Amino acid sequence: MRLTYIYHSGFAIEADGFAILIDYFKDTGKSPGEGFVHEKLLNRAGTLYILASHFHPDHFNPEVLKWKTYKKDIVYIFSKDILKRRRAGKDDALYLKKGESYQDENLRIEAFGSTDSGISFLIDAEGKRLFHAGDLNNWHWKDESTPEEVAEAEKNYLKELDDLAKATDKLDVAMFPVDPRIGTDFMRGAQQFVDRIRTKIFVPMHFWERPAEVEAFGPYAESRGCRYALISVPGEGTEV
Repeated sequence: MRLTYIYHSGFAIEADGFAILIDYFKDTGKSPGEGFVHEKLLNRAGTLYILASHFHPDHFNPEVLKWKTYKKDIVYIFSKDILKRRRAGKDDALYLKKGESYQDENLRIEAFGSTDSGISFLIDAEGKRLFHAGDLNNWHWKDESTPEEVAEAEKNYLKELDDLAKATDKLDVAMFPVDPRIGTDFMRGAQQFVDRIRTKIFVPMHFWERPAEVEAFGPYAESRGCRYALISVPGEGTEV
């Protein structure tokens, strides 16, 4: 199974006979229609599952709905807020909210919560368990918020983390936001995540154009037994 970084929070997962594309924002190429997704993934044999965790434009690009015109074996699995916000129609996708799931002969996907919009995804495929957080994080913005706001953000995040931990105590791969824009303690949510859930490979995301700053989380992740896989060049990847 191979994980490829597309951009921002977007990843492709290639498995035997199928592939998964999560939170596609834009492709790896410089021009429209160019890049890993258009040139490789859409031409790859087997089912392509396209997941979108919520409606924010850096996580959902409605362009993906056009792809079904030339690739027939696509399954769209979106958060229900995408339908509610009218970013897609009722018949365009299968819609999940927290607590709901999808399963077929290739994989199982269970929707968990978020501390922003939409959901996060727990995926079981090829005997491995993967988690894509969407916008689940401890968005505490300590430098800009009141102590009460920081405490409320942390309380909400830890509740969602508790719900996930009740379902699984270990993950093969976690794709999780490590966003320097938060400011002081920008790694706090990620630290709490790996403290709570044993994670074999931790893949940071949502760092925009600031990957150098995100290197700082590596030693902490590794101290908790993770392989820290910071992939910052679109189109590059790692075996998982």
